[in-house]
Amino acid sequence: MADEGDDGALRRFTGMRGTILGVICAMVALGHLYVALDPVVSELTRNAWHFGLFGLLACLYYPLRPATRDSRAGLIADAVLGTAILVSAIWLASAETAIYARGVKLSALDWAAIAVAVAGAIELTRRLTGWIIPALIVLALSYVAWWGQFVGGVFRFPGLSVETVAFRSIYGDDAMFGSIARISSTYVFLFIIFGAFLLRSGAGDFVIDLARAVAGKMVGGPGIVAVIASGLTGTISGSAVANTASTGVITIPLMKKAGFSPKFAGGVEAASSTGGQLMPPIMGAGAFVMAAFTQIPYERIIAAAALPALLYFLSVAFFVRIEAKRADLPPMENTGQTLGSAFRRGGASFVIPIALLIGMLVAGYTPTYAAVFGILAVIASSWLTANPMGPRAVFEALAMGTRNMILTAVLLCAVGLIVNVIATAGIGNTFSLMIADWAGGNILVAIVLIGLASLILGMGLPVTAAYIVLATLSAPALAGMIADRFVIDALVAGNLPETARAVLMLGAPQAMEAIMAPMARGEATALINGLPLEVASPLRDLVVSPAAATAALLSAHMIVFWLSQDSNVTPPVALAAFTAAAIARAPAMATGVASWKLAKGLYIVPVLFAYTPLLSGDWGEVLTVFGFATVGVYALAAGLQGCMEARLRLPLRAVALAAGLACLWPGHLVINVVGVVATLALLAVSRRSAAPVRA
Repeated sequence: MADEGDDGALRRFTGMRGTILGVICAMVALGHLYVALDPVVSELTRNAWHFGLFGLLACLYYPLRPATRDSRAGLIADAVLGTAILVSAIWLASAETAIYARGVKLSALDWAAIAVAVAGAIELTRRLTGWIIPALIVLALSYVAWWGQFVGGVFRFPGLSVETVAFRSIYGDDAMFGSIARISSTYVFLFIIFGAFLLRSGAGDFVIDLARAVAGKMVGGPGIVAVIASGLTGTISGSAVANTASTGVITIPLMKKAGFSPKFAGGVEAASSTGGQLMPPIMGAGAFVMAAFTQIPYERIIAAAALPALLYFLSVAFFVRIEAKRADLPPMENTGQTLGSAFRRGGASFVIPIALLIGMLVAGYTPTYAAVFGILAVIASSWLTANPMGPRAVFEALAMGTRNMILTAVLLCAVGLIVNVIATAGIGNTFSLMIADWAGGNILVAIVLIGLASLILGMGLPVTAAYIVLATLSAPALAGMIADRFVIDALVAGNLPETARAVLMLGAPQAMEAIMAPMARGEATALINGLPLEVASPLRDLVVSPAAATAALLSAHMIVFWLSQDSNVTPPVALAAFTAAAIARAPAMATGVASWKLAKGLYIVPVLFAYTPLLSGDWGEVLTVFGFATVGVYALAAGLQGCMEARLRLPLRAVALAAGLACLWPGHLVINVVGVVATLALLAVSRRSAAPVRA
């Protein structure tokens, strides 16, 4: 899951140095696995060691500047810095009790250790991700310590002493060694190790073989192979860029050979690989962060995320098939690959561990426990394939997992410095109020605003960091707006509880008579949207059931998480698209535009999260929304591409777009059915006029 790091700037270690570092990496992985099964140290100690060890590895693998990569003096300097970071982290883990005993007063050694740890986090994020995150950390810390007092308006902050800021930066609940570091040192790292074992066992080759067997003979087969392969690889890696680099070298040449343009082939791979971050069980670390933020069980999050992820991949596959029809491309040549041969070659080491992992999560085991046993299952099941994992392969997988975790570990710990300031200064609540005010209570407007903010943040932050920051700032407001719909429904039905009416009259005494009887929806919406937060919040608590409140919170975070992916495929950043463009030898910006067009599901599905029970309904409701949405995204793809089974003229394209919107329209079954009927009618007309695909 090495994310947006520049592999060309990495130091390459060979010989004795490489062996020693490999042993260190393997021991780091084994240590985390052991502590996951038997927590022999405190959470603070584990998180501090986690940051210190990965800080040391980051210094060794990522040089100060690319020019010093091969410099012996540069390596020594980086080794000294990394050692200082590790020693500082260990000291801070052991110093907490003494600091409290002194009345939260820092000693000289405490000051030195905090300075090294914070400065190390700033420098390492610069090396790994560029200047944006370090700048945000400096701005955040200096805001609460100094310049916040000079800001006017709602963002004015009187300031804290430097000692208080230093202490909270390390020991706060959301700080460097706090809740986000806990996610990194447990869930995320264990699943990264699990993914490394799957890759080392040959599961990546099985994914490609399986995709070829399933989709190779379909219209647009090579593109659909890319969609399936990237979706399955996403269960292993959870990184759009790594996904693109690993599967793209196979799928992009296949698509070009089949007749797809280079920019379209690159766009398909980038859009499909972006879906890998949406695919359970890893979801690019998002599921773990979301579980920590919302206190919603991890297994519920990944269960709710499965069908939306499938809908996203179907949307990309529809674009691929329609483009193949539009360009009259033939299916792939038969390579002799079958489901049976794919499974015999390497299926056991993928299917058995994934099935065991899902089974243990459903049975109620913790994600960390399930991940450890999943790793053991990979080793055991690999002996049923042509690539059995012996001691050397196990060692390589452990070392690979640790190396792949370096960027994510440093990033998640460092982002805690920003999140801690947001929580300390109340910026999240202030920003949430601003979003609610700008949106005027309109959820769709709020989603657009969050989408724009995520795109801007994505220009400088990796996806996981963008989600953490954006969720901290905007998810509370969005969850409140979604929950307000239940309050509005109660007003419209005229069944608002008496206690809730009393609270509502405090905020809107002029509406005393109106709320005694059923209200018009427009009137109820205007009333609720005009309430101050100190009235709206307790009103929600009285009216909205705990289950509905949890559903609103999950929907808000899932919306933010999906929108935070758009920087992978949206110019001018489009990291996954630019990676695919390099493989496809296509113009980077044109490939970015193609991937943005193909990834329309990133913007459609979040709207369904807000307005439908796709995440929180019973199975009947969820499948109904999923079914209509599947037809809807196909119709939208046909309208945008101007083709179904044959090319569509402009009036029929407009009908297809209208039918797609009708299928997706929330809460109106008749409109949904009309949309499906119109789409099927268009499909029938298109089939009748389609020319046969050449052999």
